Amino acid sequence: MRVIGLMSGTSYDAIDAAAADLRLEGDRLVLTPLGLLSQPYSPSLRAAIAGSLPPASVSLEEVCRLDTGIGQAFAEVARQAVEQLCGGAADLVVSHGQTVFHWVEGGAVRGTLQLGQPAWIAEATGTTVVSDLRARDVAAGGQGAPLVSILDVLWLRGRPGVPIALNLGGIANVTVVHGEPVAFDTGPANALIDAVVQELTGQPFDADGAMAGRGRVHGELLERLLAEPYYGRSAPKSTGKELFNLAYVARALEGLGEIPPDDLVATVTALTARTVADAVRRYGGTEVIASGGGIRNPVLMHQLASELGSVPVRSTDELGLPSAAKEAYAFAVLGFLTVHGLGGTVPSCTGARHSSVLGSITPGARGLPVAGRDARPPVSLTIE
Repeated sequence: MRVIGLMSGTSYDAIDAAAADLRLEGDRLVLTPLGLLSQPYSPSLRAAIAGSLPPASVSLEEVCRLDTGIGQAFAEVARQAVEQLCGGAADLVVSHGQTVFHWVEGGAVRGTLQLGQPAWIAEATGTTVVSDLRARDVAAGGQGAPLVSILDVLWLRGRPGVPIALNLGGIANVTVVHGEPVAFDTGPANALIDAVVQELTGQPFDADGAMAGRGRVHGELLERLLAEPYYGRSAPKSTGKELFNLAYVARALEGLGEIPPDDLVATVTALTARTVADAVRRYGGTEVIASGGGIRNPVLMHQLASELGSVPVRSTDELGLPSAAKEAYAFAVLGFLTVHGLGGTVPSCTGARHSSVLGSITPGARGLPVAGRDARPPVSLTIE
């Protein structure tokens, strides 16, 4: 089955599309990457998304406009992916949409909202769409995240030691693939770095880690940031920009006096490295296999390597899965499982009572894709 996964993360900088041929061979899932493309949001739509995120207040009219605008943007990227990556025909499109709110109270997730109306994708491509993949896990008592954990577990199970998959998006998450697997958000990855850089310079991110590289870590500020109770909570847990935003940094800065911009960026970069490394150490990780936009920040990766010492940090590219599109490929896998009637979650990773078939299905022009009968839940994943 030829499947396109669409993903826009908490950094909301671009929509990624990854195409793959997916097939089940007994209890083994085989993924053949077909390529990827990425399309930035238009400046106006990106600004509208930024203006809708906490602590902002928005009207239902604005939510409706965003749902349509994001859906149309995803539809255009899906259309390009069908033509450029799939030779003009795909069997399924799987859309994560854009997370605009992740409702957490007392460590429990009460709801999660991803916008991007899938009907626009189905209409533009004629292809069946699976969307809204997080809500079912939340309804089953889970965190709704990290959903990528099923790919991590299927793919990395059997490697020696305690491999830990790491995604450095806006929020950092890990999957510990050992015994009964565990997955959770460790805290901010690029979210705070990007927010601070944009506030200080107007630029969207710290290109090549230049500001962090020039700066010095402010020890007291770092300790204040590390005092956030979220870091000490037990897994499974999830978070977002509802917590890790400029207000969190502003509270930590109270009474510290003026801190040079480069030092501030260096400090929030060190926060990401420290909190990720703490999670790896807590679970005895013997290797870290990283993906996400954060791996392109050499200062962040150097700090993380320094924190971890002898624990090697490598990218998913080294194991055959393009790091820039890992999450998009993960959602392609989730949608493939959905149309086969198979569960898409690992309960020990999300905290759900059971594994669930995820998402909602919007039929394409040719109806639903034909899935194999008597499909068995996969126990491993191979990249070919």
